Amino acid sequence: MHTLLLLFLVLLGCTKHENVLIIQNKGSDTLVNLAQAWAEEYKKVNPKVAIAVSGGGSGTGIAALINGTVDIANSSRAMKPEEKEEALKNNGKPVKEFIVGMDALAVFVHPENPLNGMSLEEIACIYGEGGKCVLWSDIRGTVVPGCQGNKIIRVSRQSNSGTYQYFREAVLGKKKDLKLGSMDLSGSRESIDLVEKTPCAIGYSGMGYLSKHVKALCVQKTSDSTCIPPNLITALDKSYPIARELYMYTSGEPSQEVKNYMDWTQSELASKITIGAGYVPAPKK
Repeated sequence: MHTLLLLFLVLLGCTKHENVLIIQNKGSDTLVNLAQAWAEEYKKVNPKVAIAVSGGGSGTGIAALINGTVDIANSSRAMKPEEKEEALKNNGKPVKEFIVGMDALAVFVHPENPLNGMSLEEIACIYGEGGKCVLWSDIRGTVVPGCQGNKIIRVSRQSNSGTYQYFREAVLGKKKDLKLGSMDLSGSRESIDLVEKTPCAIGYSGMGYLSKHVKALCVQKTSDSTCIPPNLITALDKSYPIARELYMYTSGEPSQEVKNYMDWTQSELASKITIGAGYVPAPKK
């Protein structure tokens, strides 16, 4: 009797699970926390739909969309023309782009670092191929307490990261690369944690990952321009020199259930979640 009852309950649970539509959502590490928060709230809005969110980087999400294994790809950079062409060739449908938020790509240092800001030229001198800034003293004569040898430790991201690719293009231009020898980490959280513990370090990430344990620098477009801090206002009006859009992509026009979810991400409730995660809701069209 107990065995039959247990079997009945198991079957009942499977049936209930089968009645839930699962939307696969993968990609950007910058967006993953926000996407998970949206997914959790959307379960309350529509219990018959579950959003399965995973990270891995913008390139990973875009590759999955091209291969037809996800419904939605999250990306912290725009898809490249060649990626769109490959998606069209593989799936027979042009990709559909949705701007779901705005971000200020923050450059941050250890709290003991006396610098409060840098120009794009100085950031490029640290990170760019051929850049000659290897000591903190190369940047405005800075001396960092607790930094042995005053040597700059560059914290970067792996090449499948949309944040990595956007940072490279925004700071260096499309024809230049970041120089070798940086500590390339898989996620924004790891970058924040490393810089927090390393006085010599500098890193970059979406502003949603910033904490009080690191110092976000204001950034100057040129050496004689105003130094702009990364925040909700400067991301929205794009006065911050490294502001960017955050994207979701689908293969062709989304199905009705996917479209319902995408529309909901721009609702008032979802926008509050976006702000709470440290990002700016996409401007209304």
